[in-house]
Amino acid sequence: MSQTDAKSGHEAPRRSAPSASYSFTVRLKIIKQEGRGLSKVVSAIADAGGDTGDINTPRVEDAFVVRDILIYASDAEHAALIEKKIRELDHVEVIAVSDMTFKMHLGGKIKVLPRVPINGKRDVLSMVYTPGVARVCAAIAEDPSKAYALTMKGNAVAVVTDGSRILALGNIGPLAGLPVMEGKAALFCEFGNINAVPIPLATQDPLEIIKVIKAIAPAFGAVNLEDIASPGCYLIEDTLRRELDIPVIHDDQHATAIAVMAGAINAARVTGKRLRHMKVVVCGVGAAGMACCKMLIAAGVRNLIGFNVNGAIYKGAPNLTEQEKWLSENSNRRAFKGSMQDALKGADMFLGLSVAGALKVEWIKGMKDKAIIFALANPKAEVAPEEAEKLDNVAVIATGSSAYANQVNNALVFPGMFRGALDCRLKEMTEEVKMAIAKALAAVVSRTQLHEEYILPDAFDPAAHKAVADAVVKAANELGLSRRPDRKTSTL
Repeated sequence: MSQTDAKSGHEAPRRSAPSASYSFTVRLKIIKQEGRGLSKVVSAIADAGGDTGDINTPRVEDAFVVRDILIYASDAEHAALIEKKIRELDHVEVIAVSDMTFKMHLGGKIKVLPRVPINGKRDVLSMVYTPGVARVCAAIAEDPSKAYALTMKGNAVAVVTDGSRILALGNIGPLAGLPVMEGKAALFCEFGNINAVPIPLATQDPLEIIKVIKAIAPAFGAVNLEDIASPGCYLIEDTLRRELDIPVIHDDQHATAIAVMAGAINAARVTGKRLRHMKVVVCGVGAAGMACCKMLIAAGVRNLIGFNVNGAIYKGAPNLTEQEKWLSENSNRRAFKGSMQDALKGADMFLGLSVAGALKVEWIKGMKDKAIIFALANPKAEVAPEEAEKLDNVAVIATGSSAYANQVNNALVFPGMFRGALDCRLKEMTEEVKMAIAKALAAVVSRTQLHEEYILPDAFDPAAHKAVADAVVKAANELGLSRRPDRKTSTL
């Protein structure tokens, strides 16, 4: 879609709202002159579609003023356009441009600090390290379970990736994926009070990854597999779940599926639909999409049609993966083989975990009244939310972006999920525990709060993380999975 540039008359690309993700600061030298130089700069930014944030004045001289201006853009191309417009102004010199997202990552986003003060006194050193530490080592050697209380193990998660599927960037390798792992570790700390360690591995061989994780497992109370492509992620997780006595969770699958499930529960409530009567069309059945399908089916959805890059998934379809074969046997019972446009006719819900543009606006028109659209591709959704919301038959629109209402974000899930797992020393995150989490997360939004534009709590809502963590502990106790049955709630 496009819009017309009022000045040039040419078609300009439609942009999403400016955001902090593409914010940057320009340091300008504005020559004093007749007229208002700063106002001209601010106007140029606005004319280019940018938003102006804080303006600081670090230096003033007789002939010029130095200004630092924070600017919000929609994407990298938009940021470059705004900068170009500023450089075209008379009497304005661009001294420096700083990308605020890159600045946020300078030096990395996490650090390691001692939990006890090392204040220079010999008695402290003798307890923290040698010779006193030997007594603690001996106690753990005699009873390994004491490691949970006497080391970092009881509150530590390994965030492991091979870099094979980093966000929407694909296989960019472990080093390039490290900023994501650092960010994940920071969120573990902020929302779950968990010490998480980023571990990018210089191998993409599933068997070697399994071997490495088993070797480092003694230091951790849980393992978060992150941004590992399918089908390798299935083999790695399934093997480690059998062979380790700590929870191993591929977050891209399970935390995403739990957030989608919670959102679907509340979307059904707000539209007056029942999951068991809904027709759901799923575009994208990779690791996350497949996990979503399994949870929706477990929750009672009986009419679900999944699509991969080759089309509809049905029993007997050619070239299916093992996971897709399972889906073909447990969904699409009428063996629908047509296009996604045809599948959407009469559908109640679209769930997309694929790519931008996968869903056409005209296809949505064929869906049932009070249609539910979960377009979760990042950074751009399968359909522009601005276009979908214009349709009379659409009730709920959710995306993976914080720029719109109803963000479906796995950050709502993983901090509390791991917090609860650590607190009750859960061995395995079962399907029953995951469903309990989804229901608890959905329940955070009360009946009086529930609305078409508010089906999930915000990631900054402490109640959401507390509800998730408590749900893990409660379910683990009820299912006999807790190794600390004395603990009834989480430590959040």
